[in-house]
Amino acid sequence: MSKPTSFKRRFVRDFRMNKYLYLMMIPVIAYYVIFHYGPMYGAIIAFKDFTPIKGILGSDWVGLKHFEDFFGSYYFLRVLKNTILISLYTLVFEFPAPILLALLINEVRRRYFKRVVQTITYMPYFISLVVICGIITDFTNADGLINRLFMLLGYDGQAMLQKPELFRPIYVLSEIWQRIGWESIIYIAALMSIDLEQYEAARMDGASRLKQMIYITLPGLLPVITIMFILRMGNLLNVGFEKIILLYNPVTYETADVISSFVYRKGLLEFGWSYSSAVGLFNSVINLALLVSANYISRKVNENSLW
Repeated sequence: MSKPTSFKRRFVRDFRMNKYLYLMMIPVIAYYVIFHYGPMYGAIIAFKDFTPIKGILGSDWVGLKHFEDFFGSYYFLRVLKNTILISLYTLVFEFPAPILLALLINEVRRRYFKRVVQTITYMPYFISLVVICGIITDFTNADGLINRLFMLLGYDGQAMLQKPELFRPIYVLSEIWQRIGWESIIYIAALMSIDLEQYEAARMDGASRLKQMIYITLPGLLPVITIMFILRMGNLLNVGFEKIILLYNPVTYETADVISSFVYRKGLLEFGWSYSSAVGLFNSVINLALLVSANYISRKVNENSLW
């Protein structure tokens, strides 16, 4: 009976066979080490009273002081509530949108029309975020296009972004408009891998196109949907602060201020580096817990998971 090959020998053998693939991995590994894992060292300033003169190691250690200040502040419940609500609204309404678009495009038989639809829906994703927010601001102004349409129906025209109760719907709808086309690409690609013989067998059995979609297309998409859902859960609380900052104002802080925008104001505008790092670290820990939980539940329920 032969002895099991050691990991070192197997690695050397595999490296000799696929050395060019390993070389191609070097830039990717370097990117993550330099820009993702390396900066994690700076997270310790969340437990210190950081000042640039003393540096990270020379700054005084304060333990959990900044976490306690954040948890006990007026802003804690507000930013946590806003972050969770905006994230959940985006998950409920924006996450299924590209799936539905991919299913609809898959049912279109005219290639020209399909390409036109794909091109139109892709375009907003490639427009600069500053331009996107400028368009949103112009359209929702008191004399903007949307308000002009409402005025034709008898409503008074008011600046929508000045109303706290309208910020979340505007944000979610703009996210759908901006991302639906781009995010549908991966689902359209997954649809191409479904065996066409299954559709032929279903048609021979008299299944309608709706039943084919329910019993063949959706199960074929389920593994991809699961992976995308797990990845989305890992970023549930990472509401993009760039768009929030470009759209919100002090009037809408009540419903628009999220953890990432709060960190931006405290860290860069008010120079509270340690305090903002503590808030950001808290956000990252929660996201990690959500990612692991979603992966565990998915593995138990439908046997699809990241690991």
